[in-house]
Amino acid sequence: MRLPRRVPWASLSELEQICAWVYTDENDLDAKVLAINRLSAWRATTTLPHALESALSILAVILQDKSQSVPASLLSIRQSYSTALIRLVNGLVDPLQLGAYARSIASIANQLGLPSWLVELRHAATHEDLPSIDLLREAARESMAWLLHNYFLPTINPSVAPEACTPLRSLDPVLKEYKKFLKITTRDASLRTQHKAAILSVLKDVERWIAEAKVAATLTTRNAGWEMSTLDMLSDVDPKERWALEKLCDALLEKGSLVPLSKNIRKRNFPMEAFLPPKLSVHIWTPLLQHLQSLHSEFYLILVGRIISTLLPENGSEAVETPSSYDASYDMCLARWAKWSIEAYAGNESATGFDLRREVTIVLMQSFGHIEVSPPRDGKAAASLLESLCDGVPELEDTLTTLRFIAFDVRPSDVRHLISALPLLIQSP
Repeated sequence: MRLPRRVPWASLSELEQICAWVYTDENDLDAKVLAINRLSAWRATTTLPHALESALSILAVILQDKSQSVPASLLSIRQSYSTALIRLVNGLVDPLQLGAYARSIASIANQLGLPSWLVELRHAATHEDLPSIDLLREAARESMAWLLHNYFLPTINPSVAPEACTPLRSLDPVLKEYKKFLKITTRDASLRTQHKAAILSVLKDVERWIAEAKVAATLTTRNAGWEMSTLDMLSDVDPKERWALEKLCDALLEKGSLVPLSKNIRKRNFPMEAFLPPKLSVHIWTPLLQHLQSLHSEFYLILVGRIISTLLPENGSEAVETPSSYDASYDMCLARWAKWSIEAYAGNESATGFDLRREVTIVLMQSFGHIEVSPPRDGKAAASLLESLCDGVPELEDTLTTLRFIAFDVRPSDVRHLISALPLLIQSP
């Protein structure tokens, strides 16, 4: 369960009042003093959000600048402006500069919609000569305008969207590049050394995409509720991380990635000895999946959750397929990838204490009555996955047999009666 977010204001009208003091009249210094005093009082009692902390720092310098008339003091004003602007940019970017591979400050700022010249000014103020006073004053005005449109207005009125930011780039070209190299090295192991650097570069690009997606999640979920998945086991996972990994899993579940394209139907030949994906697909995608799991401990959980949400009719995507376009082998391949992921995750259960196999079995059994009766999906893939998970566990096999009897051998009007008698059926010889 996520704790409520603590804010310094008692009501949004207090934040709205500060916004009015700051932005109504640029030359009203008395209003600026009121805003600074109120923000300083809040900071004395609680931690301010970075946007308000930055607004306070910049306002204090603006007030000092407009009240100063001695030319000899311009150096200290330039230093104060530079410090406030550096902290603004760093504070926005640093929380998103996480992950195995670093991203440039410019790329993160671009995603946030922060003017690129502010990032360049930050670099100059940090590593080069201090910018001119005129440039710093303009940067302060630009920064306050950015805070107005990206913090104050969206917070006061959640229906007001922040200014347009760079959209999240497609992951499809990255996955295609990865698949190309892995096909080459799978067919000819002697080429692995030759393509090792290229494969590592693609893996880094995937991580960069996840970092970009976390920035997009910051903007997308800023004022939105969090939609829980079918396999609701991730309440403690960072929402931005979860959102990014869900988008990554959705890309992996597209035809042509984990599931070969239907035109390559022969590549969907499933192994007879185990309920697992096609062997070629396993060889191609295992390195990437293991890499993601090593960096994101909840990756397999999210991947399985997205697969289950796709397979179960009542929780499928909004874009419902028509019976004529339904691809049964696609569902079957997804189900086999779910089983593969559950087995791959089994090694982590001792550390996490979470039994993924058990949780998936429970979800599938609870939905079993709908599997065979909800078009357009025929439910065979979900049923096959459930059978595979129950295989070798006598108690689960007996329960599954009873569920099949209820679902397939009786009329719908008799289902309720038989479910009420389920304990007796399980005990009967």
